[in-house]
Amino acid sequence: MQLADHFNVLLQDTVNLSQYKLDLLCERVDNVYKALKADEQIGSMIIGKMPQGSWAHRTIINPVGDNEFDADFMLDMSECPEWTGSPKTYIDEVYAALKRHKKYRSMPLSRKCRCVRLVYSNSMHLDIVPHLNFSDGREVIVNRDENTWESTNPQGFTEWMKNKDALANGNLRKVIRLLKYLRDHKNSFTGTRSILLTTLLGDQVQEFRKLQDLSYYSNVPTTLLHVVKDLDEWLQARPYKPSIADPSGSGVTFDHRWEQSTYSYFRDRIHAHAAEIEEAYQETDKDRSVQLWQDLFGDGFKPPNTSSSSAKFPAAAAATATTSIVGRSGRAG
Repeated sequence: MQLADHFNVLLQDTVNLSQYKLDLLCERVDNVYKALKADEQIGSMIIGKMPQGSWAHRTIINPVGDNEFDADFMLDMSECPEWTGSPKTYIDEVYAALKRHKKYRSMPLSRKCRCVRLVYSNSMHLDIVPHLNFSDGREVIVNRDENTWESTNPQGFTEWMKNKDALANGNLRKVIRLLKYLRDHKNSFTGTRSILLTTLLGDQVQEFRKLQDLSYYSNVPTTLLHVVKDLDEWLQARPYKPSIADPSGSGVTFDHRWEQSTYSYFRDRIHAHAAEIEEAYQETDKDRSVQLWQDLFGDGFKPPNTSSSSAKFPAAAAATATTSIVGRSGRAG
């Protein structure tokens, strides 16, 4: 059975990051941005910010247990002629600016391959990604490990994601969250990065499928069934790790994000999940169907409590899209 109302409860009460945490994320990003803008050495180079990754795509989920959640944001910077030929300097200087700040200098800070990571104890961490638009038209981020530039198009990826979600009647983002929940909370296909999961699931949403069957993406369980089955069919035809292109058209691939062993494990787990999802979906006995869905997603899969509202996201949040990190960032359940 579909049990779409049970999926709404699962998403709202178990999977989705709470509105409180989303608001806290926005507040902290604003504060970090203000601190960097005020820095005497690099403040004049900082020209903007925008959400990145799961936050921008509205696919961020609750962390496991007491683990911290993470979010990325792009730090738009202007070119510095003195740093020509040394891309890693942008990361090093953002790190140094935070080390100069009276608040952030005492917090855990580290330099990663493409970002500066700022950790808030028992809460969350921010990955701050220097991002430049060169005068020759290139849009780049830094690879500090190799001291090189990497082409990127984060807004293009977010627009692609938005279009795919609209084609799936607003259900793709929810399906991605559910699959990320299986990965993180149920230890399924561990090692598969979110950018790969998002791209592979989004690639399965196709207009011709909807033209053939208007109900193909009609609700969350139906979209989950079809997208996972379509992905399984695609994966089973490819025993060896395929090349995964950035759908934004940046010209880069995400191939470096996993190995053949990780891909093979992911392929096997999606094959198993496709069968489990179909069994639960097609089961006509309600109690048995609920049990099968719970075997996948746990006790959070349950009917709505009509006597009181337990939703973490108020109804108004469903209409709020993450278009800017200047304001507050809500999202549909």
